[in-house]
Amino acid sequence: MIPRVNERAHAPHDPLGEALGRSVTPEEGLTEHTVVAYWPGLDSYTLDDEQATWTSAQWAEHLEDPLLENPFAASPRGDRHAIFHLDTWLHPDDRDLSGAEWAEVAHRLARAAGIEIPGDENGCRWIAVQAKPGRLDLIANLIRLDGSWQQQPGNLLRRLSDEARRIEQDLRLTPVPITPEHWAITESVPTASAQLAAVLSQLADEQSGPLATVRGLVEHTAHRIARQPGTAGPGTARRLELIARRLHGIQQDLDTTAAHLNTQPRPRVAAPSPPAARTSACRSS
Repeated sequence: MIPRVNERAHAPHDPLGEALGRSVTPEEGLTEHTVVAYWPGLDSYTLDDEQATWTSAQWAEHLEDPLLENPFAASPRGDRHAIFHLDTWLHPDDRDLSGAEWAEVAHRLARAAGIEIPGDENGCRWIAVQAKPGRLDLIANLIRLDGSWQQQPGNLLRRLSDEARRIEQDLRLTPVPITPEHWAITESVPTASAQLAAVLSQLADEQSGPLATVRGLVEHTAHRIARQPGTAGPGTARRLELIARRLHGIQQDLDTTAAHLNTQPRPRVAAPSPPAARTSACRSS
């Protein structure tokens, strides 16, 4: 069993489409044979009279909702790429797993990845998709129900590796000898430049950055002074408007500098190819 952590995405549609092997649409319903597991809070989140089968588009919207509901939530690095995508491959010689076994694998990997914490009522939304032979895709939104960002373990690859070995033993699957340096992760290794760029982006942010707040206060003060009687009002208001304009220029300069830092080359961990394709028939949707 080989898990692979993909680069985080800003929306769930592409990861879900990759998991399904086809585009996300509002027509195609995904049954329990395809969505084999999901976050524990979904049963209490939905109404009893809602349709039993959701379309792939509805699942994508469900995963995307926390991004829309929490417009200021961001990762510690300042980005909003909240969609976590893990795909897991069985060995080509492994037997076909039942739906219950795939569900067990999904929940165990979700706990290892830190996106499902027993007893946490404000955790992440996630689903597990089994649409291709020998493959399971775990897709989660790292923005929690309380609006905070879910912190994943720093030793994520090691935890996934150890859990995969335990699953192989428990389900009598073919053991795959994988060393930590061979584990697939396509997300860039953080660099000093990336971290500095995140700080500059936060300073320059037009919605919640400190410079935008100061500029708004200066503009508001200039507007009030301009309405005050006396000859000093218009001149003072004009000077404040120029200060606000300079602050806006500083924000733009910081944005440009952050963008330049983000274009610097970053070391990447090479992702190995997945196992050879299995020939057994795919479980129907």
